[in-house]
Amino acid sequence: MNELYAWQDELWQRWIGLHARLPHAILLKGPQGIGKLNFAMNLARSLLCKKSLGSKLACQDCTYCHWFEQGTHPDFRLLLSGAQSIEMQESSDSQASLILKSWTKRIAEEVLDEQQKKGKKPSKEISVHQVRSLANFINLSTHQGGHRVVLIHPAEAMNANAANALLKTLEEPPDRMLIILVSHKPQQLLPTIVSRCLTLAAPMPSLEASSTWLQQQKYANPVAMLARAGFAPLLAASLAEEAIEEGEYNLFLQEIRQPAKFDVFALAEQLQRTEPLHVIHWLQQWCYDLGSAKLTGKVRYHDHLNDLIKKLSSNIAMFDLLRYQNELIIAKREALHPLNPKLLFESILLSYRHMMLGADR
Repeated sequence: MNELYAWQDELWQRWIGLHARLPHAILLKGPQGIGKLNFAMNLARSLLCKKSLGSKLACQDCTYCHWFEQGTHPDFRLLLSGAQSIEMQESSDSQASLILKSWTKRIAEEVLDEQQKKGKKPSKEISVHQVRSLANFINLSTHQGGHRVVLIHPAEAMNANAANALLKTLEEPPDRMLIILVSHKPQQLLPTIVSRCLTLAAPMPSLEASSTWLQQQKYANPVAMLARAGFAPLLAASLAEEAIEEGEYNLFLQEIRQPAKFDVFALAEQLQRTEPLHVIHWLQQWCYDLGSAKLTGKVRYHDHLNDLIKKLSSNIAMFDLLRYQNELIIAKREALHPLNPKLLFESILLSYRHMMLGADR
């Protein structure tokens, strides 16, 4: 986390250009898995560094940098959900820096303690209590007259009450205060919150930059890794590092490519332990390539199956494909709530098979 990713240099220069007239809130938005949290932490550390004061990357040598590294800087607060804090504590050092772990350790310990007392699962939301707890921090004097920084990640994890509580702070921002909202899905934020922030859009890195980075991390076949992860390099590395559902994904591809033969109920049975959002994501990528092959003759996510996808797409009615893609969007929303994964998979796989075989009638 001490250095920027290669594809973030231009974004950093845009931040430097803002430094002369520092806003009170920044919305850092972009796709998940491209290093926005890393960038935001570097931004915060730079602003709190005694030597750089936001004009360049933190020196890493001053007392303030050491405080930040140890997770004890008095002028910084990190807000994230309990579930995410635990996930970061359990992840490998290559995906969550030691500095970030220093800041999430206390949150994770508090969540685990509360879970043991109440027997509840860690929440995926940022609560109103967490936002309101900033009141004392905001009203305190800064250390030696410097800045205070609050980082919220991801901002869309705030529930409705938390978002409204934050809005009150944004409407009357304290002096020398910077609130950084990191968001994968800014469309889910309150428009009134977005309107009170200066937006920094973090672009998806180029395929070349992402592939080069993955090769430097000693990963083989980076192009295939990126395609599976929607071309987000950090997400691709995370999936590879943890070998997330590799067998299930290969099984999915093997079956979905032969819609006239695969057994919907058997596949749903085999996938039922897989995260529903992942399976829906795989289907969305597959359908994107079907549509792209039909309209442009090109595929994006499954280049090694290019000829097969073109053949499958040739007889699909575009209206049926669009209707099925809309069904997947609805299924993705439903997958966020408790349900029976097997029943969900049976439903969306049956719809897929019906769409594909209907093209042959």
